[in-house]
Amino acid sequence: MKNIITSFSVAAVLLASCSTSTEKKANNVDSTAAKTDTASKLTPEKKTISKVEIPGDFSELVPIDVLETKSKNVYEKYGIEFSGNCYSCDLASLSITKNKIKWTNICDEKDSFEMSDFSVSGEGNTTILKTSDRTYILTKIDKAPVYELVVEGKKLELNKKRVAKYFTTQKALPLFKEHDCGDFEG
Repeated sequence: MKNIITSFSVAAVLLASCSTSTEKKANNVDSTAAKTDTASKLTPEKKTISKVEIPGDFSELVPIDVLETKSKNVYEKYGIEFSGNCYSCDLASLSITKNKIKWTNICDEKDSFEMSDFSVSGEGNTTILKTSDRTYILTKIDKAPVYELVVEGKKLELNKKRVAKYFTTQKALPLFKEHDCGDFEG
């Protein structure tokens, strides 16, 4: 009789452990699904860079340079670069329109380089222009307006057209400090 009770007890324990195990597995699956759901809901959405219209001021960007690093007045801090305008005459102005990016030697309007196959996107004060070889990141760093240009990718090689780090609009240029070219014809 003792064997029957022991056998019955073992069978009952096995059945109980099997059904509990199945319930635990089902709970684990539900728990995992719930965790995955929660994780996907908590994952922050990445900021997408939206397509933007090119500002009209970008059609005439002229190179400027930092003249007085300690100045708080943006119109004195930045200004027309002396050597690129007066001496070597190798700076490039930048024109960005809906259909093309154009680099032009500031001393010779006929000396230009154009690109027409590019995409435009932006985020905040930043406009991003992408070509097959390069990415041009133009960021407005001051309300004056002063733009900082960063070129990523393949090196941009332009004959007699040195690319400046800072630009302003043609309209705002007279507000910035100027160096007198003196006897130079720049």
